[in-house]
Amino acid sequence: MTRTTFPESHPQGKNKDECDSVPHGEGTNESLVFVVGILVNCAREVRVNYSKGAFVGMTRNASESRIGKRLGLAGISAGAILLLSGCTANEAFFFDMPEPASAEAPIINNLWQGSWIAAWAVGAFTAGLMLWAIFAYRRRRINEVPEQTKYNIPLELLYTVVPLIMVLGLFWFTARDQTEILTMENDQSQTVNVVGFRWSWAFNYLDEDVYSIGMPADSQMISEDPEIAEAQMPVLVLPVDEKVRFELTSPDVIHSFWVPQFLFKMDVIPGKTNAFELTPNKIGTFVGKCAELCGTYHSQMLFNVKVVERAEFNEYVAGLRAAGQTGTIQTGQSNSDGQRPGERRI
Repeated sequence: MTRTTFPESHPQGKNKDECDSVPHGEGTNESLVFVVGILVNCAREVRVNYSKGAFVGMTRNASESRIGKRLGLAGISAGAILLLSGCTANEAFFFDMPEPASAEAPIINNLWQGSWIAAWAVGAFTAGLMLWAIFAYRRRRINEVPEQTKYNIPLELLYTVVPLIMVLGLFWFTARDQTEILTMENDQSQTVNVVGFRWSWAFNYLDEDVYSIGMPADSQMISEDPEIAEAQMPVLVLPVDEKVRFELTSPDVIHSFWVPQFLFKMDVIPGKTNAFELTPNKIGTFVGKCAELCGTYHSQMLFNVKVVERAEFNEYVAGLRAAGQTGTIQTGQSNSDGQRPGERRI
């Protein structure tokens, strides 16, 4: 066993009384100097051994074999993780977009998936170039020095032009799809005024002159019975396969109307009416929520969207009318003033 001898100037080379007399921080600095000295000596020894061809006793062939085994093990591990996790292709490569529930949702879904396909392709190509450079230009002889270059104009132009083309292409596809989604043709079968307020939602069915309103989720007024609680929460009922125009208003702060299954959301802004159109094409119940941090009880701004057949929708409207919920919830703070000339007015 080798005994470590500390220099006399090092705190551990002194007795207790001497150590106590060392100013605060001085001993630490001397310790660092001592450790750095050891590391420098080790580095010198490694460099000497490496120049003699005896770096850890490992030959170049053994090193290449070891790298190949590690890469193979990494690939097998990645595949095993993917299989054992039970991920679908959508979950693994596209981060699990919800199943579309409107006629317009596939437009957004295709843009999302196309963007990720491009990203994966660029990532794979870049990784391939890196691996090729690692193996093709590796050091083959101990004393070999790689070719030294200052610049490469064609390569630098390539690195500049190709990313620019990719960004412009992504911008073009995004602008195209956004224009198609936000264009309103005013041929809707149903018009709903969505009112977002702290801390819940109200829905004015303008064509039927009725409204519905609900309580915030987790409110003390919500029943403990799950079935009653679901009925007390805001519910937006829509007829299937009929285009709906949504007019979004708010009397207080900015909210955001979001139904994940529609793959679309839009801000609800006080003093301004935002609008969009979509066609629900799947019967079922879908969760909606506020996607804008709007205050203390933002997390309670939940609602349900029920897409039903036209006959069931008519029954629901008749029920609202029988309950006396006729007319509209007035916000009194929403108008179209101040819109840009090119904006479509309500």
